[in-house]
Amino acid sequence: MTKNELAEKVAGRTGLAASQAREVLEATIEVVSSELAAGGEVALAGFGKFSVSQRAARLGRNPSTGETINIAASKAAKFSAASALKKRLN
Repeated sequence: MTKNELAEKVAGRTGLAASQAREVLEATIEVVSSELAAGGEVALAGFGKFSVSQRAARLGRNPSTGETINIAASKAAKFSAASALKKRLN
């Protein structure tokens, strides 16, 4: 499902115009992104939690040459599903 398809489904369920639903979806994504960038987390009861995961620096290998390379430490977005969502999926 694309962002536009999601906005259309939200519009259908809420009675909002499709353009309004897209604005709400864009604003939600921006707020979640900003919170994660600031090092925080976003917990949505019954759905899950978005957080930031720390990845340590490590050695890797270039698959085409076999050369050892250094991979820098980094941060990544992480999603942990709530138990209610897990139950709905299974």
